[in-house]
Amino acid sequence: MQESELNYFKEILNSRKDQIAKNINGVNDELEQLNSLELNDEGDHASVNNNSMIESAIVQQQEQELREINVALGKISVGDYGVCAMCEDDIGFQRLKVKPHAIYCIDCREIVEKTN
Repeated sequence: MQESELNYFKEILNSRKDQIAKNINGVNDELEQLNSLELNDEGDHASVNNNSMIESAIVQQQEQELREINVALGKISVGDYGVCAMCEDDIGFQRLKVKPHAIYCIDCREIVEKTN
């Protein structure tokens, strides 16, 4: 992959990383606010618990994406970016544009998804 393409993806990954960090901080602030509310009845408790579960699930998903982004940035720094972790072929440019932290090419991703 050319240096200009690597820089392009590095910029995208770093931008997404910053956005996820802001999202996680915002959700954590919301969770703290929800936990500090004085709740009057069971309906309020149920609503807060439901919102907390949803927010926690979002944080978990974004933390996973953040881990994948950090792996991709590490691969850029060592020169392994854009190589499928399973078949070791190049991951297509269009796939990386859609999911810059992809670790599998399209074919291997389908195999992994069917296996899981």
